[in-house]
Amino acid sequence: MTPCERPDCNGHYAPDGYCDECGHRAPASARPEAKSEPRSEAKSEAKSGEPADHPANKPAADPNDEQAARQRMYEEWKNKISAQKDKIDLLTRELDVLQREYRLRAAAFYTDAGNRLRNSGNWDQEDAKYKQQIEEKQKALDAAKQQLDEIENQARKAGVPSGIRE
Repeated sequence: MTPCERPDCNGHYAPDGYCDECGHRAPASARPEAKSEPRSEAKSEAKSGEPADHPANKPAADPNDEQAARQRMYEEWKNKISAQKDKIDLLTRELDVLQREYRLRAAAFYTDAGNRLRNSGNWDQEDAKYKQQIEEKQKALDAAKQQLDEIENQARKAGVPSGIRE
């Protein structure tokens, strides 16, 4: 087995051409099929009497290829889910900041009686604007959470284990 070329990996390239540690694809020179003798159609046809593209001449599916494909699929689902969770975290923080800013402005406005009398019209406009922004952020957060539920449900239907989905 050839050692993986990535500097931070201690794995080796498996017969399927992917590293058993990090999943990195082996360069063409390190792959077993690249080292073996090239097969021509004439040779394969002569051996079985069938054309080279006939299903009987195709090699059986390698279980390592299936395992690697399944691992890549799991990794893709894991990345989708974590990206959506990151989006939810960001929206939650933004909503929290907006709500805190609104509370601070309201506290500052209501503690000064003179300011309330002089700027009540201006405050009403700003108050409506802040409430609208908070409502929009809340809707975006709810939509992102709904999308996460849909992604997790799709992953479940695709057969992704629960440990990867969470």
